[in-house]
Amino acid sequence: MKATARAHPIQGLVKYHGMRDEQLRLPYHDSISLCTAPTATTTTVEWEPDANEDVFRIDGDDVEGRARERIDSVVDHVRDLSGFDHAVRFESENSFPSNIGFGSSSSGFAAAAMALTEAAGLEMSRPEISTVARRGSSSAARAVTGAYSILETGLNDEDCRARRLPVGEGDDGFDPESDLRIVAAHVPSYKETEEAHREAEASHMFDARMAHVHGQLIEMTDALRAGSFERIFELAEHDSLSLTATTMTGPAGWVYWQPETIAVFNAVRELREADVPVYFSTDTGASVYVNTREPYVEEVESRIAEIGIDTDVWSVGGPAHVLDVSESIF
Repeated sequence: MKATARAHPIQGLVKYHGMRDEQLRLPYHDSISLCTAPTATTTTVEWEPDANEDVFRIDGDDVEGRARERIDSVVDHVRDLSGFDHAVRFESENSFPSNIGFGSSSSGFAAAAMALTEAAGLEMSRPEISTVARRGSSSAARAVTGAYSILETGLNDEDCRARRLPVGEGDDGFDPESDLRIVAAHVPSYKETEEAHREAEASHMFDARMAHVHGQLIEMTDALRAGSFERIFELAEHDSLSLTATTMTGPAGWVYWQPETIAVFNAVRELREADVPVYFSTDTGASVYVNTREPYVEEVESRIAEIGIDTDVWSVGGPAHVLDVSESIF
């Protein structure tokens, strides 16, 4: 009753904001993302019938507080699906910094859901497993199905689940799955994503975003099918600005961007004026995804490095998957 799984974090392309049901983490509208690799979370779990309590560790540290409650919600759901009440040992490791805007909760709960269901002997498809992961993080649902995925909204697990989206090759030969390069600009700054989601409805910009986002989703789906680099990532850049406008105008006035964040935005725009195909994107945080094409990645990375910001270069990652026993954490 032991299994290990790995999942990649997501970069939101058309992001959700706010939840109609906080316990089940049912978002108000659909959302689309891509997974980033080689960044990943690896999680090993073992159901222990003779143990008295659960053990949760992330990167070697015991998990407490709200983070533990979120893991509990996923573990308890798998217990319900499995029909047993065994304790569990849960250990997880991230290959990238967490809580700075690079989607660590998405890969974390995707790997957890994949490992927990495998160890429990449940035969479930990835869209089905995405409903388990969603209970920890709505974005984790899309990290289960991987690459370019959509989480469709709904009021139940049959409707609110993730699936892969079809992508095509552009007229210029661009393949969104193999040719995209992401220069990740690390801007450390602590964030409170849950609080931002909780108060989203209170922003006077929320209704405007709800009216706007459905058109964005249609446009993004079509751009992916057409394999259009410019359309995909221009839409993602605009969606980042729209999301942040809603976040900043809630009761707490969350402002996650730092001076370095704005410096990256300006550098991206300067590069674009010089005919470099490049767009920025942010999720809830100060760090920046700089999306470009493979022939330009060195030029883009060099320009971001001039600002004094640490970078990595990522590509598109696949779905969450179970690993061989030799890769177990314990």
